[in-house]
Amino acid sequence: MTLERAQRLIAEALAAGRARGARPLAAVVVDAGGHIVASARADGATIARHEFALAKAWSCIALGLDSRDLVARVKADPAFFSAAATLLSGRLLPAAGGVLIREGEQVLGALGISGDTGERDDACATAATRSLI
Repeated sequence: MTLERAQRLIAEALAAGRARGARPLAAVVVDAGGHIVASARADGATIARHEFALAKAWSCIALGLDSRDLVARVKADPAFFSAAATLLSGRLLPAAGGVLIREGEQVLGALGISGDTGERDDACATAATRSLI
């Protein structure tokens, strides 16, 4: 994951939020190792949004799934995810708004968005990743 690509993803995600009338968003891009490459918080985004966005992105990398898929899996096996959240020191956040960034089959990183509903966060993240394909 390059810094340039990460910054473009964030710009696209924040633009998607504005286009959808979303509340102010925070966006974080992590590399395949879960390390922050770039992040931004729109004017007016609340103070916890960056941490939520990071947790969504990190969760995607940790479990190899988009966060909307993690939400479905939590419903099917809540005991596993409760244990996983403890094991992973609370960094796991299976909430819509995180997407893996792939090049072919290779995972380059993940984008996490937070600030509005999970569905709107997810739509903005998905729009950003699709715009750069």
